[in-house]
Amino acid sequence: MKKLRLFVLLLILVTLSSLIPTYGLEPIDLPEPPAPSKPEKPSFIVCIDPGHQAKGDGKSEAVAPGSGQRKARVSSGTAGVATKKAEYVVNLEASMILKQLLEEKGYTVYMTRESHDVNISNAERAEFANQKGAQMTIRIHCDSIGNSGKTGATLLVPSKTSKYTSGIYEKSNAYAECLKTALKEKGVKVNGIFERGDMTGFNWSRVPVVIFEMGFMSNYNEDRMLSDPSYQHKLMEAVVEALDMYRDNEQ
Repeated sequence: MKKLRLFVLLLILVTLSSLIPTYGLEPIDLPEPPAPSKPEKPSFIVCIDPGHQAKGDGKSEAVAPGSGQRKARVSSGTAGVATKKAEYVVNLEASMILKQLLEEKGYTVYMTRESHDVNISNAERAEFANQKGAQMTIRIHCDSIGNSGKTGATLLVPSKTSKYTSGIYEKSNAYAECLKTALKEKGVKVNGIFERGDMTGFNWSRVPVVIFEMGFMSNYNEDRMLSDPSYQHKLMEAVVEALDMYRDNEQ
């Protein structure tokens, strides 16, 4: 009897539930939770050194800490055979493009100079990068040689055997290899990567550093290209892409 009563009660409840209006309520589709975002890379500090300045300083400074060998503090650089433009001007033009491109990608950027009327020696430029804790210093230059047919970019890195630079060689060279690749991918001729143990700006540096000789101002056509903003932009894009590549390889 109890079972019969229970069955009847359940039947009544089912019948009543079917009669209750829903008042137009529709099932709610809950949004899917967002996919976890990739963690952002920590800021990377880059020091840009636009080579030379308006007036050279022939006073001497030690080529390395504690060295008795001395060289001129800084020169004004070369000038274009076609444009007659001074190298220090081209170097800063390209460097300002690089600064903007890097900052747009979230890099922290320090410049050794943003004008021509300065007097900053090669050792002082290196010390500036050291003090800023730069994770890479990029020194922007142009080349010149007696052979007017010589063209192409050249990359210089500190010596791996020098007591002053052996500790920064590996990272400097790793970035230079990335830059060589990035430039070639953009169709830019690269003459190679060369170690130098005689450069004041290298010997005083405690952070990785590369000199990017963008091309030869002693070649008529390349000199004109080096003053072309679109070509400067192309070269500096390669510098940024190489830094991205370098950072990816470090992880």
